[in-house]
Amino acid sequence: MKVKDIMSSSVIVCSPEDPISSAAQLLKKENISGVPVVSDGDVVGIVSEGDLLKLLDVPEHGGLWLPSPFEVIEIPIRELISWEDTKRMLSDIGSKPIRDIMEKDVFSIGPESSVEDASRLMTKHKINRLPVLDDSELVGIITRGDIIRGLAGI
Repeated sequence: MKVKDIMSSSVIVCSPEDPISSAAQLLKKENISGVPVVSDGDVVGIVSEGDLLKLLDVPEHGGLWLPSPFEVIEIPIRELISWEDTKRMLSDIGSKPIRDIMEKDVFSIGPESSVEDASRLMTKHKINRLPVLDDSELVGIITRGDIIRGLAGI
């Protein structure tokens, strides 16, 4: 089975200049976990849910911290102020361009390649999707889910 047999040919993309918040909205709206980042017709990166989740690693707390209802009662005022600073910081991040968080080392595959090759590449590099390029033109995208559906004959 070839990549072209199971890839999605209608690829949703974004630009490196798009704000991070619009990428998050796009992923949610389209119910997808990542998109290629395209500039002047070239794939220059990929942004995924994982890239967005990395933004929640707030250094001051060692990660995202959400208080339980009981802790809310006991939180000192300085922690509340710190939480407000964290929320403001995340809001500011949303206006930054996607190029600041996208993965720039993009692995891709050709439409005539085998599904086995795509699977090996995804497994080796621990990635969930591969842009499908034909002579450097984006013609599709293949995900782990596409491979599983293809193998199951769905």
